[in-house]
Amino acid sequence: MEIYQIVVIFLVVLVLSSIRQINQYERGVKFTLGKFSSIMLPGWRIVWPVFQTYEKVDVRIKAVDVPDQNAITRDNVTVKVNAVIYYKVIDADKAVIEVEDFRYAISQYAQTTMRNIVGEVTLDELLSSRDKIAERIREIVDKETDAWGLKVQNVELKDVSLPAEMERTIGKQAEAEREKRAVIINSEGELAASQNIAKAAEMLATTPGALHLRTLQSINDMSSDQSNTVVYMVPVEALKALEGFIKK
Repeated sequence: MEIYQIVVIFLVVLVLSSIRQINQYERGVKFTLGKFSSIMLPGWRIVWPVFQTYEKVDVRIKAVDVPDQNAITRDNVTVKVNAVIYYKVIDADKAVIEVEDFRYAISQYAQTTMRNIVGEVTLDELLSSRDKIAERIREIVDKETDAWGLKVQNVELKDVSLPAEMERTIGKQAEAEREKRAVIINSEGELAASQNIAKAAEMLATTPGALHLRTLQSINDMSSDQSNTVVYMVPVEALKALEGFIKK
């Protein structure tokens, strides 16, 4: 075998062994002689052995589960809060060069930020304004991780756990609030009913013959049931009308 054939075979083997595949959802960070040289896009790429190295970075959206964090609210209530953070790598070179392990780093920073933000709000604000608090956490974490080549897409507070005695207190407070609303609604209904009765009485008193018609209607309603015994008192107005008729 001649020397040029050996050289050709060596070059073919070298090229084949230097081919690296980058998938569509990945980016490759290439280093030449230890220095960052380029970003490898999806496809087959050449990485020369000895002289060059590379590292793959997944650029899909990731979900990081932030475990339960014990925190104290501004009104001194101890709570447990957990969350989930959605982020993606937008600058693969920064994610590799600027921070040792960006996955671990963003998880730790999110835990610290969540505890700090919970400490700035009251328990009522934490329970009623989860979306606003989650957005504040997202803004802070996103701003800090820009230097790491990361983009925080969303933060969601999954659960807020309270001490047992605090849950009982909140339950009693909610029950008292419901009873208060029920009393107010009932009193408003009674007031409206009394106003309607007063208007009806005024109308019957001022309209000639209206009281007699109402009396006859009531008698007719009671007489529909054979088991009823009706004692009818003749109205004073009827007696007066009868006296006037007799005088004539």
